[in-house]
Amino acid sequence: MRSPDPAALIRFQDRESVSPYVERVWRSWSRNGGSFLSMAEGNIELVVTRLPGFLAVTLRGPVTQGTLVECPANGEWVAIRFRLGTYLPLIPTAALMDHQSIHLPVLRNDRFLLSNMSWEIPSFDNAECLVARLARTGVIARSHATDAAVDGDVDWMSQRSTQRHFRRVTGMTFSSYQQIQRARHAASLLVGGSSVLDATFGAGYFDQAHLTRSVKQLIGMTPARLARERPQLSFSYKTTTP
Repeated sequence: MRSPDPAALIRFQDRESVSPYVERVWRSWSRNGGSFLSMAEGNIELVVTRLPGFLAVTLRGPVTQGTLVECPANGEWVAIRFRLGTYLPLIPTAALMDHQSIHLPVLRNDRFLLSNMSWEIPSFDNAECLVARLARTGVIARSHATDAAVDGDVDWMSQRSTQRHFRRVTGMTFSSYQQIQRARHAASLLVGGSSVLDATFGAGYFDQAHLTRSVKQLIGMTPARLARERPQLSFSYKTTTP
């Protein structure tokens, strides 16, 4: 488990999950308001937001462009980051893309409404309990064809079928997903102290121009500025080049 950084605008803590539906569970805190880079994202997340006098449960989908956003002060967030290939049969992932988030009705006694059923709002420690119930009732499902696409375990005759299935489940093409993962990896390297040149090859780009175009669009800032300013980024963790 990674511990929060007390000096950051937003402090993050995350843990891996043993659930086949969940990649990670993370939580964060903000003391003062400020801006941060919200990077492109390839996964669906269920996010609980707690602000003074405010509670929200949000289902949000993949995002294909990085943007600078404002973070409110004194906020607390808990999020379930679903594993790639986890989807909601009744809500197409494409309908959640690029900030078309669904704010789910919040009920009394710390519960919320999803698929006409009432659920307990999850905590950082018990998130998998909610996920298991969602899976048992068919609210979420998982496609293992996305794993085959990521692992390259597809023969040439079924590549087109797998690509179509990947897009239907994730809301994006496999190529777009790879680009997002590569850009997030490059941003992690740059903010971690790598030079632009080292990040170019470390993240698998053809050249610095290729890195610059991708990172500017998907992260929201040029590689040079990332390396120089090392801004606060949205939730990320150590990744490898896809």
